[in-house]
Amino acid sequence: MQPASAIPLKLNLGCGFKRLPGYLNVDSVPDCQPDQVVDLEQFPWPWANDSVDEVQLIHVLEHLGREPQTYLGVMKELWRVCAPGAAVHIIVPHHRHDNFYSDPTHVRPVTPLGLSLFDRAQCEAWVAGGYANTPLALYCGIDFVSEQIQHDFEDRWLRRLHSGEISESQLQDAALHQSNVITQTRFLLRVRKP
Repeated sequence: MQPASAIPLKLNLGCGFKRLPGYLNVDSVPDCQPDQVVDLEQFPWPWANDSVDEVQLIHVLEHLGREPQTYLGVMKELWRVCAPGAAVHIIVPHHRHDNFYSDPTHVRPVTPLGLSLFDRAQCEAWVAGGYANTPLALYCGIDFVSEQIQHDFEDRWLRRLHSGEISESQLQDAALHQSNVITQTRFLLRVRKP
């Protein structure tokens, strides 16, 4: 594990061939020529506690943690290396879109409700209310709050909306009940630490 740096790190995890300037570009595949080769499913990660200010996970999280314990390990390591208040940017294919199903390396859907399981305040409210949601933030000792969630809609649905063929409420209803309406979802998580 690397010692903490005076300058907080910005990580582009699972960068593939999309290197971001100003970030430490990390991938498990050396052929991508990342700045650092790291298998994110092997723990601990090679960065110090509280050493990271910002993380990009662009079409990565859906590839990690086929086994639940591995996925939970990824989330625990992400929380460990992030400084209090760090921003974690996540983009994933929508779980009801062909883009998710067509890639055999996608091992899990990543949804707003699924990420809310890592929000300590939300988990405490569920426990107090007797809800059945698994309070993963409490079990794992971590805390992420979703600050922003944005869905990117397929162009054909946006054209129908902008032409007046459908209303905003009809688009939202389609997004809840049909496949291939939302292409991907963007999350901004904020790391909460005492």
